[in-house]
Amino acid sequence: MNSLKKYWQKRRFEKTSEPKGKVEKVSKNRFVIHNHYAKKAGHHHDLRLEMPSVAKTTEGKEVGLKSWAVPKGVPEKVGVKRLAIAVEDHQVDYIDFEGKIPEGLYGAGTVKIFDKGKYELIKKTKDRTLFKLKGKKLKGSYNLLKLRGRKNQWLLFKTE
Repeated sequence: MNSLKKYWQKRRFEKTSEPKGKVEKVSKNRFVIHNHYAKKAGHHHDLRLEMPSVAKTTEGKEVGLKSWAVPKGVPEKVGVKRLAIAVEDHQVDYIDFEGKIPEGLYGAGTVKIFDKGKYELIKKTKDRTLFKLKGKKLKGSYNLLKLRGRKNQWLLFKTE
């Protein structure tokens, strides 16, 4: 099973302009932050980091966009802490996606790119990801810490 199965199951590609995409094998260390004006969840940022997935195929690890919904937006200043909710991996093609997801579909609303660029992965463990964004708007080191006892909930903050 590949890491994008959950993503594909939640969408109806005959009704949405979201890319179906394909599984990639090599990461280019890109990131995107989407402004997502969702009908259900309200306005939030979606942080997506291109990296190998936890899913493995017979050919090796797959590359996808590890994704977190950040209800109050990715912090731009050191010391500001934000809740980040891990969501399903997205395919790499989503890095360039902007558009409107139709009413009645998962994630319905408007998606626009807030920032994108490259990032440097500094450290990654099961419960912690340290990375440095090199975007047009956001630059600097960030930390994602898994909250104990909270399914899919992380703390996101800028460290420098």
